[in-house]
Amino acid sequence: MQNNTFSTLFVGQNLIKLTEVDSTNNFMKAMVSNSEPLPEGTVIMAENQFAGRGQQGNAWRVEPGMNLTFSLFLTPGFLTPAQQFLLNMSISLAVCEVLQNLMGAFVKIKWPNDFYYRDKKIGGMLIENTIAGFRYKSAIIGIGLNVNQEHFDVDLARRATSVYQILQQKFDVPELLLNLCGSIEKEYLKLKSANYKCLQSAYLKNLYRYNEKALYLVDGKTVDGQIEDVTLEGLLVLRSAHSVQQYGFKEIAFVNVD
Repeated sequence: MQNNTFSTLFVGQNLIKLTEVDSTNNFMKAMVSNSEPLPEGTVIMAENQFAGRGQQGNAWRVEPGMNLTFSLFLTPGFLTPAQQFLLNMSISLAVCEVLQNLMGAFVKIKWPNDFYYRDKKIGGMLIENTIAGFRYKSAIIGIGLNVNQEHFDVDLARRATSVYQILQQKFDVPELLLNLCGSIEKEYLKLKSANYKCLQSAYLKNLYRYNEKALYLVDGKTVDGQIEDVTLEGLLVLRSAHSVQQYGFKEIAFVNVD
């Protein structure tokens, strides 16, 4: 259905609201598989997502009606499959900008797909790409943000936070979605201009633990180092006392950070 309150050109103009769904990404994938083409910028928002997923199948648990869970459909055919992490950078910056406008500069992007306030997770993102040969056909971007949740389970309380816990006030979830769609569209259109070095620089500026000494886990061993770069292909570059190494997803873990 069309949502005329959005001032965007295409992101969020086709908005589908669901009361409950296992995963907005799953729902959108089912829609994409149908014969009728899905308009680029389509957004599916759910009040309750009871089987949301994070990177590598990690569970994403939210309190029904308190948070923002949505998926976005894009067709970034102007990128090659090898450039797909550029979309991650672009969307991450868009989300980070909106959250920083609410809560200040302590909001950071945690490589590869989370959002942190200080040392606590406030949201996450899962991008599922469809590659056809040498063509980057489409991307389904699932985003979950802790907005109005007041309490978390004991096992999550030390690692997670919400907009409410930080600001001590409730926030209008549909308004937050509107702001996010506007920011995402802006960054996505900038991505089309192919100024990738500028994108990379902005991403690093907002990166969690960038150029800070910290502990990481690599091959079961603790490494003391600092993040020096994230390549355009999405590899994390870590400088330690003895070397500079590049790591892909799940090859390195942040110690004491889940």
